[in-house]
Amino acid sequence: MKINTAEFIISNSDVAKCPKDFLPEYAFIGRSNVGKSSLINMLTNHKKLAKTSGRPGKTQLINHFLINSNWFLVDLPGYGYAKVSKKTKSIFQEFITDYFETREQLVCAFVLIDIRHEAQTIDIEFMSYMGESEIPFCIVFTKADKISKVKIDSHIAAYKKKMFANNWAEMPHYFVTSATESTGKEELLSYIDDVNQEVFKNNSQF
Repeated sequence: MKINTAEFIISNSDVAKCPKDFLPEYAFIGRSNVGKSSLINMLTNHKKLAKTSGRPGKTQLINHFLINSNWFLVDLPGYGYAKVSKKTKSIFQEFITDYFETREQLVCAFVLIDIRHEAQTIDIEFMSYMGESEIPFCIVFTKADKISKVKIDSHIAAYKKKMFANNWAEMPHYFVTSATESTGKEELLSYIDDVNQEVFKNNSQF
């Protein structure tokens, strides 16, 4: 897939105010400083597209970008400073939980993880929430240019081990990316393109 157009549509904290268009949505979320804005800009070929969500206050909102006039890229706030609680699922702001659990247009979430670090509990807990809530997601490992291939493989193996220990039957589909070197760009966009084709073909709502 080639991204020809990417347009900022709206920022808000109320899921009811999200775009009414029934187009496939792909949400991007991760801990603070995971490199989300850089990844979004790399994928869309726009150096400053995600800067719209970088102004004061915007990082705590749901940000919709219309891509190629037929699907939405959704930039969500980071969950790095939130307290994790399985009982209340207070991993991040309530409106984000509302988005994941009520937004019918969402077809896949991309959970961004900084590959430089070993498996982090908060990321494992967040993915457990996604799995328990039956929200489809993929893992996007970021900043792959910062460490060696050996360490990348080692850290991914550590995530697999922790997830299996948390009763996962298999590792979710994942991508290894670098915004600096555009690593993983084609694979990620190709995946979105494939899912879009299936969605439009099999779901009469879209």
